[in-house]
Amino acid sequence: MVNPGSFFLVGPMGAGKSTIGRQLARALNLEFVDSDREIELRTGVDIPLIFELEGESGFRRRERRVLELLTARKGIVLATGGGAVLDPDNRRWLAARGKVIYLHTTVEQQLQRTAHDRGRPLLQTPNPRQTLEELMQARDPLYREIADWVIETDACRVREVVQQITQQISGPA
Repeated sequence: MVNPGSFFLVGPMGAGKSTIGRQLARALNLEFVDSDREIELRTGVDIPLIFELEGESGFRRRERRVLELLTARKGIVLATGGGAVLDPDNRRWLAARGKVIYLHTTVEQQLQRTAHDRGRPLLQTPNPRQTLEELMQARDPLYREIADWVIETDACRVREVVQQITQQISGPA
């Protein structure tokens, strides 16, 4: 069952899911929830520490439990983590319980937006570009599989992206 008014943002790290999600929620007069932030609130530690202590698989288990609960809520704008779509149940819940908006961005733009962010465990490698390219290759089809809309975020201001999304939600004039 679709929860009218629930919007789920998916896409790679650096696409702007949290920033755009906050503004979109404000524009739609809905509650904003960030799944990564929710995991941190529930565990009392930040995501890099979860990765350090439990590995990616431990983080993904926590993410799955949180997404099961969050996608069941009505009237929210939810920013998901970049890898949330890897789990088939997460994809099923996202697609069935609200409208999914894929915020697409290029690897080049991701590199620029995440260059100084030490809170991204998957990018703590000697070659972040290669990592981002591999992640995009694996995840882009999954984002597209569940997306109701694909919105390009490269070279766009947050306000412009929010406006594009609200126009999609409203439908043809």
